Amino acid sequence: MFMPQTAGGSRSEHRLLSFILFVAIALTLTPVVRLFVEGVTIDDRLNLSLFSDVLTQGQTQLALKHSLITAGFGTLVSLLIGSAFAFLVALTDLRAKTTLVFCLMIPMMIPPQITALSWTQIMGPSSVLLKTLGVAPAMGAPQPLYSQGGIILLLGIQHTAIIFLTLRAGLRAIPQDVVEAARISGASGLRVWWQIILPLCLPSLAAGIAITFVTALGNFGIPAMLGIPAGYSTLPTLIYQRLSGLSSTVLAEVAVLAMVIGCVAICGILLQRFFQSRQRVHLVGSTSRPLAMPLGRARLPVEICLWLIVCAILVLPMLGLIATSLVPAYGVPLSFETVTLASWHEALFRQPSTARAFVNSLGLAGGAALVLVLICLPLAWLMERTPSRLGRLFDALVDLPYALPGVVLAIAMILLLINLPFTDATLYGTIWIIFLAYLARFLVVMFRPIQASIRQLDPAMNEAAQSVGATLFQRLRLIILPLSAPAAAAGAILVFLTAFNELTVSALLWSSGTETLGVMIFNLDDSGETVMASALAMTIVLVVMGLMAGLQISARHLPKGSLPWQT
Repeated sequence: MFMPQTAGGSRSEHRLLSFILFVAIALTLTPVVRLFVEGVTIDDRLNLSLFSDVLTQGQTQLALKHSLITAGFGTLVSLLIGSAFAFLVALTDLRAKTTLVFCLMIPMMIPPQITALSWTQIMGPSSVLLKTLGVAPAMGAPQPLYSQGGIILLLGIQHTAIIFLTLRAGLRAIPQDVVEAARISGASGLRVWWQIILPLCLPSLAAGIAITFVTALGNFGIPAMLGIPAGYSTLPTLIYQRLSGLSSTVLAEVAVLAMVIGCVAICGILLQRFFQSRQRVHLVGSTSRPLAMPLGRARLPVEICLWLIVCAILVLPMLGLIATSLVPAYGVPLSFETVTLASWHEALFRQPSTARAFVNSLGLAGGAALVLVLICLPLAWLMERTPSRLGRLFDALVDLPYALPGVVLAIAMILLLINLPFTDATLYGTIWIIFLAYLARFLVVMFRPIQASIRQLDPAMNEAAQSVGATLFQRLRLIILPLSAPAAAAGAILVFLTAFNELTVSALLWSSGTETLGVMIFNLDDSGETVMASALAMTIVLVVMGLMAGLQISARHLPKGSLPWQT
């Protein structure tokens, strides 16, 4: 037996758990192990010489330096914006908090390449929006976002929501009684914040900083769209450029580069878990009486200030994207004479590659969501019902493929599937390698909401059904599936949202005929078809916002914590 039998489950449950665990481990952890082996061996022998060769190259050191600088200062921008929103939303009596949080979450759900594309449409001499308003810089002036500062700014905006969500979760766990006791003792508002609230929420803040840094370090879309035109390389874009000249030597070199990013990312993940463990020691848990400090006369000015920031980071770039998509050529001012939907028609109905990308992305995202439901639902239930060492180990490591930068996982999948064992076949260059990479990357996005939902179920229902003779599959179909359906649906939509416009993994795995929407936008902009890229990007933004709105409307039927922006 693969799993030791415990008193908590039947023989059939143990067999099914062993099989599903094997599939899940093969999907998520095998590629990571294969990448590690490739980086530390030559001709099947342990050899670290390639490591030292790659790390001593000037281009590698420069890309590593650029990655650390942009990720570090980008995290600082996220910290400033995200923490200000978190303190004000969680601690004060602001109005329309749900709408404000929903709008703040949208930049995180929009793909990085669309974020970069939209911001380039409101800056620079060719900006359609600025030309329409008559405030565009003179032709020949540089695009200010094609720089280190531009990458830092957009990385900061893209990941603001991560700081906001982690810090707000910590703030919501602080009981109001603690603050009231300090006030009764005569402490002022600023002193309460400095001496009580801030120390209690520091572990959450530190965890948010760590995961934001890791996410920014692995971001490919923004450095690719802004850095490559300026000759500014980070580690993900260096891997992408090296891989364009694919050979056996290059594959080994990019494996080493991917391991460098992966090592930094793992350090960040460990730091995040360390700070989260400290948080559980200090705080007493969530409370039904959240803090709500009155802002008094300052409430209206604060609300105006927060909404202006939301307009600046969300509405203005979207306006720039819409304006560009409605003109016949990039750089033409928008007017009643020039407005046209030709680029929308061309992108959505005439371009075969765009239509193919829609079909591929819909199929990959929908297929990944469906398969992950079939894997995660019985897996989460059986792991909860029959706990084991292997299950706990998998639970601790399942976040790794999602937390690692997408380029690292893409390289790992190439190494694993370029030559299938015992055959001459390969999955590289086919759509199946992208599909398997999506399964590995997004398994945890589906697994966690279902796991949270199943932990809330009363085990007596399953035991009662078992006592009257219900088989394993009858219990799964008639009890577990209906009760976990809302969480499974939320997880499926989150997987679909993320996979539908994914770029980082697809950028290294696509080939002719397997383009995805994220790749199409990047390629269209790279080839100078900015107007069509804007139309396609706006289509994706509308799909993402529509799905998010649908989730928000049905939020009351979902388990608490299923939606990242749920209040």
